[in-house]
Amino acid sequence: MISLLLRRFLPENADNKTARTVYGYVCGGAGIFLNLFLFATKLIAGIISSSISITADAFNNLTDAGSSIISLFGFILSSQKPDQKHPFGHGRIEYIAGIAISFAIILVGGELLKSSVRKIINPGEFIFNKALVLVLIISIAVKLYMAYYNKKYGKKIDSASMKAVATDSLSDAIATSAILASSLVMHYGGIYIDGYVGTLVSIMIIKTGISSVMEASSPLLGGAPDGEFVKKVESIVRENPETLGIHDLVVHNYGPDKVFVSLHMEVDGSKEIFILHDAADTVERRISEELGCEAVIHMDPIDVNNPVLKEIYTILQEKLSEVCPDGNVHDLRIVPGPTHTNVIFDLILPPHIFHEKDKVLSELEECIKNINENYYAVITAEVSYLG
Repeated sequence: MISLLLRRFLPENADNKTARTVYGYVCGGAGIFLNLFLFATKLIAGIISSSISITADAFNNLTDAGSSIISLFGFILSSQKPDQKHPFGHGRIEYIAGIAISFAIILVGGELLKSSVRKIINPGEFIFNKALVLVLIISIAVKLYMAYYNKKYGKKIDSASMKAVATDSLSDAIATSAILASSLVMHYGGIYIDGYVGTLVSIMIIKTGISSVMEASSPLLGGAPDGEFVKKVESIVRENPETLGIHDLVVHNYGPDKVFVSLHMEVDGSKEIFILHDAADTVERRISEELGCEAVIHMDPIDVNNPVLKEIYTILQEKLSEVCPDGNVHDLRIVPGPTHTNVIFDLILPPHIFHEKDKVLSELEECIKNINENYYAVITAEVSYLG
């Protein structure tokens, strides 16, 4: 159904922004319709059977319809053009929508937990019929389908809100399966477990909501970029023949379709500046065209013909491989003075080692002093942005 709607409404040769909007509208609209359908059928079944777990599951679907509305509005708002107050667009609204959906999941889980505990204390009666079983089976099938298409298209357009809906739909399918199993046990086994099953389901829903909050909020908190994306950027930079090295790679995310990349590209300082500038421009264009983001490159000239610098760099890297294998030295230069010579360089350390930077700095300072007693190390320690 979703694929047919997408073929109907998605224009041929649509750009990424248009495609994202259409995917959001179609998947969000379908979610609203399907959840309202499930709410109506389950509510009737819950009332007829006097089952708290089925009735609560019905209101869970009503909340899911509200979540789909939030997701849909998230796509509408995030597709707005950049303005004076938001020059990088409104793409992060999708992350906020994903967080709102996740909190709705937690709220439903909490309400279901309270109702289930009350049902344990006051069990009441349970009325079984074949129509009830059919309703629950249809609900499971619909929720699995919703989980499938939201996960598929959410991954395709990297949508936090659609991924949250997919997770919620899968947990709903599992919850409804548990409710169906408990209904059969109560009818054929005579064991009243409605309240207990509702409690387990509610805990699972709350756990799912918390996980979704963490996933959706990570980009807003400046989470590390995707490892595969970083590898692609590094590959493009290193493929240019003028590249000697790369460091200080930073990825800024202003929404799934608005990503900025900045990096330092090491080049041979003895070459013609216009040739090097053209190389940097070429790399920027490749990153933009192949990865769908904007790139800014700072050129770092390296004195490749200085044998002293080569020797110092080699010794430093060898020492660093002993004390911190994941570290890296760059921007190495020598500034002679009347009493001593400053050996200046930047040191990049991974986050899990940065708290031990004083120890690493001490080792490298001693290393520089061992090369020449008149050398004085001036080191700027930086944490890697990439984790």
